[in-house]
Amino acid sequence: MFINNIDKYRRLQLFADSGTVVQTTTGTANAYTGEVTTTDALSPSMKVFYDTELLENARREMLYGQFAKHITLPANHGTEMEFRKFTTFARASVLQEGVIPTGQTFGMTSVKFGIQEYGTFTALSTRVQTRLFDPVLMAATDEMSHSAADTQEVLVRDSLLTNPNVLYADNITLADGKKTGTTPVSCAEMEASDTICAILAPDTLAKAARIMRKNKVPHLKRTVCHADGTETTKHTGKWGLVVHPSVKYNLVKHPDFVEVHKYCAPEEIFHGECGELHGFIIMENADAPVLGDTYKNKAGTNTYASYAFGQDAYCVIDPGNGNLRMILKNASEVGGPLEQFGTVGYKFETGSAILYAERLLRIMSCTEFSDEDEIN
Repeated sequence: MFINNIDKYRRLQLFADSGTVVQTTTGTANAYTGEVTTTDALSPSMKVFYDTELLENARREMLYGQFAKHITLPANHGTEMEFRKFTTFARASVLQEGVIPTGQTFGMTSVKFGIQEYGTFTALSTRVQTRLFDPVLMAATDEMSHSAADTQEVLVRDSLLTNPNVLYADNITLADGKKTGTTPVSCAEMEASDTICAILAPDTLAKAARIMRKNKVPHLKRTVCHADGTETTKHTGKWGLVVHPSVKYNLVKHPDFVEVHKYCAPEEIFHGECGELHGFIIMENADAPVLGDTYKNKAGTNTYASYAFGQDAYCVIDPGNGNLRMILKNASEVGGPLEQFGTVGYKFETGSAILYAERLLRIMSCTEFSDEDEIN
């Protein structure tokens, strides 16, 4: 299997003839003048192959993106998106006979946000590509997909940090698990000592569920892909919660925590999903915010932001002609006079924003590892 993969890789890469004709990503060209001689290149198959690898790998790793409402910004429509939503009406009041009631005003609000372009690349020498046994471009594509997913994750994550709805975890005596003092109203009031710590305890999670119910936050939906290509959407009856591994450490100890394999079929599991507790589907993500500076706790160490959300709480723009794509340049294009290296990279345009602030809740907490985990 390993040898077959190498052979496939070499067949994709060794496009150049032994003479002056070189296969490029735009066609065949003269190796000495750079003049393109034909455009019926093999490069489209190579591009499709690596584009597919990049996209599939990146999508598998993205956690926040799977819960976003995806909005398309058509090509040639600028770089800014506006999302409009209508205002809701209050309940009706009792009518008095013969008296015209006061009417309600009907209007709408809007959220505006723009897109930016992101990208990176690496240079691979021709010696690396021809002398190493490993399929170098496949490995580079795989690593680029990790980078693309990580970039998108952090962009969406940071846009959610601006939401004003915040719940601070109670200070808990670690010896007996009981609350001590009043509920903190800032990170600076949260304890993070060896005896008292503002962990995200199940009781705090129950408070978060109360807030979600008060705000009438809609539950998440699952989309299940079947073997015949059809899809089925089903309501979960629960909200989402993304936590850092150090935060999850305390939640899984509770007897009411249900592991994902006990209630969900493998094909239905969200990326990162690890279990359920108090009405939340809990997703573990190492990129969940670890914050310092103005977010430091009473001990001067870092705090954690866990995001609780309902359906379509935030969105991600999918711009026309700007989606994630792989860019390969061979040595004849970018490798200089001696064609010593080629490049592998990607770029994409994106933007994200909160659509419904009431559907999103940021839960701030500490852990026993607040002095160990680095700011991300």
